[in-house]
Amino acid sequence: MYNSKNHTFVVCAYKESIYLEEALLSLMNQTVPPKILIATSTPNDYIKNLAEKYQLPLYINTGESGIANDWNFAYKQAKTHLITICHQDDIYEEQYLEKVLEYFNKSKHPLICFTDYSEVRNGQKITRNNLLKIKRLLLFPLRFQLFWGVKWIRRRSLSLGNAICCPAVTFCVPNLDNPVFEQVFQSNVDWYAWEKISKKKGDFIYVPKSLMCHRIHAESTTSEVIGDSMRTKEDYIMFCKFWPKWIAKRITKIYQNSEKNNEI
Repeated sequence: MYNSKNHTFVVCAYKESIYLEEALLSLMNQTVPPKILIATSTPNDYIKNLAEKYQLPLYINTGESGIANDWNFAYKQAKTHLITICHQDDIYEEQYLEKVLEYFNKSKHPLICFTDYSEVRNGQKITRNNLLKIKRLLLFPLRFQLFWGVKWIRRRSLSLGNAICCPAVTFCVPNLDNPVFEQVFQSNVDWYAWEKISKKKGDFIYVPKSLMCHRIHAESTTSEVIGDSMRTKEDYIMFCKFWPKWIAKRITKIYQNSEKNNEI
C-alpha cells in the first residue's frame, strides 16, 4: 500500500518566477504530509531564500540543461517510488496527493497516475473551456478502471493530442524506464514520454477530478514555443506515431488552431 512516505513532490524552479512561492505553499498545504524538494539549473538567491524559508532541500543541476534534462535531473533527486514533477507556476489542490495515493492503491501494476486539471489565466481559475472539454472527452474511457491497462484505449486517448497535463502526473518509478524524458523535442517532451509509456504493460490511472491548476502566461515555456513553427513540426511527428501520414497532416492543421487557446 502506498502512502505519503512513498511519494515526493519535486519542484522545477527556473530563474525568478513570481509564482514559485504560491506553488510551494499549495504543496505544503496537502491533506496528507508531503515530501518536497526543489531542483534548478538556474541557481539564484531568490530560489535559495525560498528553499531556506520553508526548509526545503535544494538541488542544483550543473550538467546539461533543457526541458527534458531538467525534468530528468529533478526526477533523479527523489528516492521514493512515486514522484510528481511540479512546475513552478502551477497550483495543486489540497487533496491532490491524497487522491493520487488512493487511486494508486487500486492498481496492481501502475505506470503513471494523472488527474484532471483546471487553468489559471490572468489570475482567474478556469474550470471549463473548449480545450479542457476536448481533453476530458479524449480521456473519458480511462475514467473506468477496467480500461487502465488496455493499451489500445490509452493510445487512442493520446492519438488526437496531448490530453495529459504534465504537472498533473505522478510516476511509479520501479515500473518505468530511466530516463523517462528524452530531449527529442522542444515542446512535446511530455507527449513523447506518454506515447512510449503507453506501450508498456501496466496501468494508466486517471483521476477524473480537477486537482491542480495549470497556469497559462506569456513567460511560460509552452507559450514561447507555440509562437514558433517548431511546434507544428513536432505535432506532426507525434500524430504519425498513431496515424498514417495523410491523416496526420489533416489532424495537425486542426490541432494547430486549437493551440491558440494557449496564447495570452
